[in-house]
Amino acid sequence: MADQSKVVLAFSGGLDTSYCVKYLKHDLNMEVHSVLVNTGGFDQEELKAIEKHALELGVAHHESIDVVDEFYQKAIKYLIFGNILKNNTYPLSVSAERVFQAMAIARYAKENNAEYIAHGSTGAGNDQVRFDLVFNIMAPEAKIITPIRDLQLSRQQEIDYLKSHGVNMNWEKAKYSINKGLWGTSVGGAETLTSKEALPEEAYPSQLTNKEPKSITLEFKEGEITAIDGESMSAPKAIQLLNKIGSEYAIGRDIHVGDTIIGIKGRVGFEAAAPILLIKAHHLLEKHTLTKWQQHWKEQLSSWYGMMMHEGQYLDPIMRNIEKFMDDTQQFVTGKVHLKLSPYQFALLGIESEHDLMTSKFGNYGEMNKGWSGEDVKGFTKILANQTKIFYAVNEL
Repeated sequence: MADQSKVVLAFSGGLDTSYCVKYLKHDLNMEVHSVLVNTGGFDQEELKAIEKHALELGVAHHESIDVVDEFYQKAIKYLIFGNILKNNTYPLSVSAERVFQAMAIARYAKENNAEYIAHGSTGAGNDQVRFDLVFNIMAPEAKIITPIRDLQLSRQQEIDYLKSHGVNMNWEKAKYSINKGLWGTSVGGAETLTSKEALPEEAYPSQLTNKEPKSITLEFKEGEITAIDGESMSAPKAIQLLNKIGSEYAIGRDIHVGDTIIGIKGRVGFEAAAPILLIKAHHLLEKHTLTKWQQHWKEQLSSWYGMMMHEGQYLDPIMRNIEKFMDDTQQFVTGKVHLKLSPYQFALLGIESEHDLMTSKFGNYGEMNKGWSGEDVKGFTKILANQTKIFYAVNEL
């Protein structure tokens, strides 16, 4: 009997990747090695349950790879520095983590001499491009297999196939595609395939459990979160805690409508309490500590950075160039931001920082100036008007 071909499967334990295990093993007669890349969405109990599920499906080996610290240091940190919300809404929760999952899978496949790499992406979304791009760059010798995309399967067809192979899962839960990571959770389902329907309350992984308003203080040092309510902790730990606190108020829920890499419009629900709270708090602190032109050029480059990350182009060297710029802008973004949390919403109350540029030494906006005279302003505005005055005069407008 010929040796089976080894395939490394990017595995989450959900409907799509469960189908992939059975299809690769039984229909293609391959030796399946499932790999879960944890970007912060699973605790130890969940990881053990997923491993048990993979082995029951028939994988030859299952591996869990933790990339939480790498994901924070090389991606999330810059998404916060850049205040990046795609279409002013979505914190790139899945967009960013897919790249790091793909890179870990590619490294694992190379180290284990796998001839094939597989993933469970469909043919209508962004993830197929993100995975394929990274695999083509980092593991070009491996052939890519994508059963869901290649067979153009519906979720019901996947469910029917698994049932026919004796697989028993929570089929009601399988109605929704849920991707959970440190930087938020995406939720896709029947409602997101329409342009008008909202996700039902029960579709979100976290439910409203706290109705009493609560004030919290976030501390930043050079742009990075370092403490919550005076308790110092690592940035990943702070994000996890803030997700827990914010999710109790059902904060950070929304539906993102955007343009996919392949050119079609798409909708996806998400729950991202920590990303929304951190980005908004960080942005407020920057408004107080950065100059007008620092903020202006940061917005331009951050927009490009977010677009490139969204479209799977993280490995392009321009991303390292933009990261160096963003690192440099954070030198004085240090201080405290005060927020108030309530059910389904939050308010930014204010900031404290030794680098706050709203210093009364020069003047208070709309009140008393202390660093210039009225005559100074008259001369300044006269010169400032010159270029536009010349235009109107020459063109007799």
